Amino acid sequence: MTRLWAWLRLLGAVGIMVALGWRLGTDAFVAGLRAVNGWSIAAALGIGLLTTVSSAWRWCVIARRLGLPLTLGKAVNDYYRGLLFNAVLPAGVLGDVHRAVSHGRLAGDVGRGVRAVVFERAAGQVVLVTLGVAVLVSEGMPVGLPSQGVLVTAMAAVVAAAAAAGRSARVREHLRKTWADARTGLVNAEVMPKVALLSAVTVAGHVVLFVVAARAAGTDAPIGRLIPLIVLALLVMAVPVNVGGFGPREAFLAVAFGAAGLGAAQGLTTGVVYGVLALISSLPGVLTMFGRRSGDRRSGDRSREQRDISPERRDQRREQVPALVG
Repeated sequence: MTRLWAWLRLLGAVGIMVALGWRLGTDAFVAGLRAVNGWSIAAALGIGLLTTVSSAWRWCVIARRLGLPLTLGKAVNDYYRGLLFNAVLPAGVLGDVHRAVSHGRLAGDVGRGVRAVVFERAAGQVVLVTLGVAVLVSEGMPVGLPSQGVLVTAMAAVVAAAAAAGRSARVREHLRKTWADARTGLVNAEVMPKVALLSAVTVAGHVVLFVVAARAAGTDAPIGRLIPLIVLALLVMAVPVNVGGFGPREAFLAVAFGAAGLGAAQGLTTGVVYGVLALISSLPGVLTMFGRRSGDRRSGDRSREQRDISPERRDQRREQVPALVG
């Protein structure tokens, strides 16, 4: 059933992109690729650094409260690697699964390591949903955009994501301990303000990157007109049906930009540019992979060295230890 669901998500994302190409043509996709230039790449890398550090810091705060050792430097490295995996692999969550399990194994508690990542990601989503609801009930929605329909779409996206997670055997296995750890690692007066602030910084970074993408795509609409659409697009991205992040985001932006009078093709181009810039912002994860490979190689060399030592040589080393200590 899990494999079938994975294939259905992949086929759904491909179907969305094919339908958009058939309805709006391929020019919008090509324009999105051509719109990426030097300044937008530099902005993506800088904004990506900000959002990655703030997200990794949020992860550190929660993990340490749960008793799991995690330095900020290691968290940033692992987070970059996870973002890269999320960007290039289907479903968009495999990078989070990897860093959760690997950190849990390193700390000696896989279950708690997974829950730390779940809490960290959930905190960001709560801040985003809160911002999305505030945008929807405000007077800042662009004229012509069907607010109630968008609200239903966004909430349905969040519910669909939660339902997909609820079907996971891994999530069900850890539900019994989740609330106890949540009270320790997240839902308390010491942690929540820090996590909320870091989450707000992360969401702000994503919004700014979307603005950069819109400007690179040629959208000259005022920032106040774009931000409500951007926030809702970030909400829709929670739908676990995508190929490297592409799919529902582009469909929503095409519909929303069209309803707001900005042009459906312009919305699709903006989504493509954002997807490319998001991928570029995760590319430092490649460097962390090389660093990890070198560390693994050194560890392997040490292990082989230990295996190659004869029993007689080990005995000699043990006899030398007291003399060295004395």
